[in-house]
Amino acid sequence: MNKQQTAHIISHTHWDREWYLPYERHHIRLVQLVDSLLDKLEQDPDFKSFFFDGQTIIIEDYLQVRPGNRERLERHIREGRIFIGPWYILQDAFLTSPEANVRNLQIGHKDARVYGEVSRIGYFPDTFGLTGQIPQLMAQAGITNAFFGRGVKPTGFNNTVSDDGYESSFSELLWEGPDGSKVLGILFANWYSNGNEIPVDPAEAKVFWDRKLSDAERFAATDQLLFMNGCDHQPLQTDLPEAIRTAQRLYPQTDFVHSNFADYVGAVAAAALDRGLSTVKGELRSQRTDGWGTLVNTASARVYLKQMNQRGQALLEKVAEPLASIARLHGGEYPHHLFTYAWKTLLQNHPHDSICGCSVDEVHREMVTRFDKSRHIAEGIVEGSMQTITQAVDTSLFSGFGEDALPLVAVNTSGWSRTGTVSVELDVARLYLREGLTLEVTASRMKAIDLDGRVLINEQGTEIPCTVEDLGLSFGYDLPDDRFRQPYMCRKVKLTFEAEDVPALGWRSYAWVRLQEGEGALLTGKVSLLQGEQVLENANLRVEIMADGSFALTHKPSGKVYRDLGIYENTGDIGNEYMFRQPAGETPLTTQGFAAGIRVIEDTPYRASVEITHEWAIPASADSLLEDEQRSLVYYPERQAQRSTATVLLKLRTVLRLEQGGKGLKIESFISNTAKDHRLRMLFPTDLAASTHRADSMFELAERPNEPAPEWLNPSNTQHQQSFVDVAEAGAGLAVANLGLNEYEILRDGRNTIAVTLLRCVGEMGDWGWFPTPEAQCQGEQTAEMLLIPHDGDVVSSGAAAGAYQFQIPWITAQAELHPGTLPAVYSPLRWSGKSAALSSFKMNEDSGDLLIRWFNMESKPCELHLETDIPNRGFYKSNILEDKSAVLDCSSTVALELPVGGHEIVTVGIGLG
Repeated sequence: MNKQQTAHIISHTHWDREWYLPYERHHIRLVQLVDSLLDKLEQDPDFKSFFFDGQTIIIEDYLQVRPGNRERLERHIREGRIFIGPWYILQDAFLTSPEANVRNLQIGHKDARVYGEVSRIGYFPDTFGLTGQIPQLMAQAGITNAFFGRGVKPTGFNNTVSDDGYESSFSELLWEGPDGSKVLGILFANWYSNGNEIPVDPAEAKVFWDRKLSDAERFAATDQLLFMNGCDHQPLQTDLPEAIRTAQRLYPQTDFVHSNFADYVGAVAAAALDRGLSTVKGELRSQRTDGWGTLVNTASARVYLKQMNQRGQALLEKVAEPLASIARLHGGEYPHHLFTYAWKTLLQNHPHDSICGCSVDEVHREMVTRFDKSRHIAEGIVEGSMQTITQAVDTSLFSGFGEDALPLVAVNTSGWSRTGTVSVELDVARLYLREGLTLEVTASRMKAIDLDGRVLINEQGTEIPCTVEDLGLSFGYDLPDDRFRQPYMCRKVKLTFEAEDVPALGWRSYAWVRLQEGEGALLTGKVSLLQGEQVLENANLRVEIMADGSFALTHKPSGKVYRDLGIYENTGDIGNEYMFRQPAGETPLTTQGFAAGIRVIEDTPYRASVEITHEWAIPASADSLLEDEQRSLVYYPERQAQRSTATVLLKLRTVLRLEQGGKGLKIESFISNTAKDHRLRMLFPTDLAASTHRADSMFELAERPNEPAPEWLNPSNTQHQQSFVDVAEAGAGLAVANLGLNEYEILRDGRNTIAVTLLRCVGEMGDWGWFPTPEAQCQGEQTAEMLLIPHDGDVVSSGAAAGAYQFQIPWITAQAELHPGTLPAVYSPLRWSGKSAALSSFKMNEDSGDLLIRWFNMESKPCELHLETDIPNRGFYKSNILEDKSAVLDCSSTVALELPVGGHEIVTVGIGLG
């Protein structure tokens, strides 16, 4: 009898590296699993293959404990019985930066090639929603498919499946990105455990397969059925060959095979040619569901982790890599080995249960250490690169101001010219302890250094307003490459000033110099951005602070006024680390109308700052019913707990900062949190007529509706963001940029208010059991930083998007010596323009030694990328996400390049060096 369908059984384990147990507890189980797998592969040829969950870090973790089994492991990989890659780790898609996703893919490919072939499987089994550009990311990596468990189907408690509401007719679909890239999408419609623990006993197998075959046929578009033999931390099913033989005897018309993803994909692709698969476009965020199972509020669980991640990512990809590349172009080292180590350490915090903040407390404590370790490496790379750069910059133009002139450089590693307030610490004078003076004499001489009569000038000799803070006597040391450490004492000062028009990927030089005899200060008169204590104003913005601490923001170019900004909102949260749940019937508390303390804390020509304080009595926690419901595993949407009648003081300190040349208003929020089971947000009513908004996502400004789909029942409609969210109408718009605040909501309040989550405090992990997480209550001092950027209605052409991206990137400043050099005082190795292009990466490739530069088009319309450089090179070529050379560009010049960029295209240009 002819076989009518094929049952592809794929052995795997979904390996959450850390989650409901700390890493090392899971690590023990991983070693046991792989030990048993290697034994089984060697003992039973009928156990065909095993999939290592798409992440190569499993190999690292195993060999860390079992280094002697490397040869065994490698042999099975090369024989095609263990499938590895393409990722280093299985990351969350929305909470990790675009470049972090790229590095994850690059490192996974590199590590997999050491052992054998890389699996060309776009694997996202449990990722909490998927970004719209993943099809293009996969296509550029040579991957034609994407396997995922969430995003296009109704998912309820414990991953139950509903029959309706699908964006796709089948579990097989075509997924199209905003640029038009398409991949074959495979939805785990019955989850990635639908073939788990297959019975050998015929009677049990009959019951099992009657149900499983029916479930798979219900969603499958073809006669190729997928059964995933494994689940979270699932031990190996060693009797699987026997179970398959039992199934084959019971169902002779079905061909049961111990399969793998490559064979399954090939079979489905061939069988689906005439099936008319549905095409799903863009983001997969479970938009067509009741909204209770999207896990979106992991974006606000343990906000401190997201903030540390933002700092770490920005320092590596937007500072250390560009600086090391520039240093390499001028004789320095590009430390690929250190970058790989720093990236791997950071990426180990990017698995979905880690960066999402939805694990037990021990997991997240270890994450803090990893963030610190990665940052320390990045800081070391930055320091070394800056030494190379400052040694090459020609600062001799300042020698006319005396031998004690103190040069410095302000470096802008963003993709656009930049103006902003910077600070730098200078050693005015040093005395090395090797000089043999007593410590008392050394300290006395440094304290006696005269700081009077100095001013800050730029490379043209123009005096720049600055604030000088005397940091007094300071201890320091050098760590030379050729001798023992060299301690010293110095007199240190901190200068703060506005660096103006610093070129993209470049710098501008300054010097703190002593006025010559007979010279007076060039600056005269008091310049202020303040009008009284409650109004800040520059050429672009006017900010008027009200008695309750809210403020009105006027965008002078358009005349648009935004009112009632900066109000705090507080609600209870009886949900968990995965999902927010406000107590039924609760009215949110706000600071509107609540008197605030207001005082000026900074008044300089380059910046003014006003402090706003509140001491706000809010409920201390949820009531006692919440813990009873948590212990009883009551599904969080069905909980009846309310907030406690006891109160505590929530102390809030808000600082508004306006810079002289700023086009945005910076907001710093300092929160002294003593409450539990609550959420704190800041509200920004836009009063703009818009039915959609745009949010920065992975290589994309995603456009999302303000109103959810009809199926949406959750009163909350929070969403993910990366750098900013924007609401706009014709002629006016307001973008809210953030540092590590990944959750926002457009309120359905008639004002299109942007609500940004600053803090969310809960006491349990959630999901499948009772896992208390007291540290997720985020007690103590917390901070949040935002930048409000009003614009003319087009977030891209107005430069607001560029300003939001620059907000992510710290300025880098460094003291220099007074000397001639090969690089000018104001310099950038690269000049580029592109109407809707955004620079994403500037780094060196380890294999070729070439410079690789990446942009993405923020708009759907094509744009023209123009590039000029004075870097000696062999020519330009187009690359892909993996930095393989894909095409030599038709360009006879090694100085300039014109390159068309398609709508939403991610484009990587290589510059051949050497």
